[in-house]
Amino acid sequence: MLSILELPTVRQRVARISVESYHAMSAQGLVNERTELLRGAIIEKMTKSPLHVFLVDTLYEQLRSMEFAGHLVRKEQPVTLVDSEPEPDIAIVKGSREDFRDGHPDGAVLVVEVAVSSEESDREKASIYAEAGVAEYWLVLPEKGVIEIFTQPVAGKYGETRIVRRGEVAVSPVLPELRVDVGGLFE
Repeated sequence: MLSILELPTVRQRVARISVESYHAMSAQGLVNERTELLRGAIIEKMTKSPLHVFLVDTLYEQLRSMEFAGHLVRKEQPVTLVDSEPEPDIAIVKGSREDFRDGHPDGAVLVVEVAVSSEESDREKASIYAEAGVAEYWLVLPEKGVIEIFTQPVAGKYGETRIVRRGEVAVSPVLPELRVDVGGLFE
């Protein structure tokens, strides 16, 4: 990290960019593909560990096999929000693949982030998703063997958090057909 960013007076002066500017820079090849826009700042994505890849692939396959009428399950693809364009590990969005031919979804019904070594930044993303009205956010924490389910977004925060542990089944309150055996996921 640039040590200058550790100075609060400098950090307050960092210039933010818009989603539109981020897209323009990307189109000109000025932005590394391994980045995402969070709160107007271009952030380099973390390297994915084998465990992260395994868990994301496992969850994605499980969710793709479920029927969510009128919804699409996406993996590691952008979601365009007011001042951010995160690429959640998994997002369930309203619509079909054809709806996103010319633009990324502008929201999601449910977002899943797997936090092997990124818990701090993935917790920070909760406020971004809540502000965007994402009805449900799952934070998968393999080291703790839990899935935290955040719901009821209001004023940039989730009003309710439920922790689902090994031996329990995570059930989505928003998409009740979505059910994940937590113990089976981590074994």
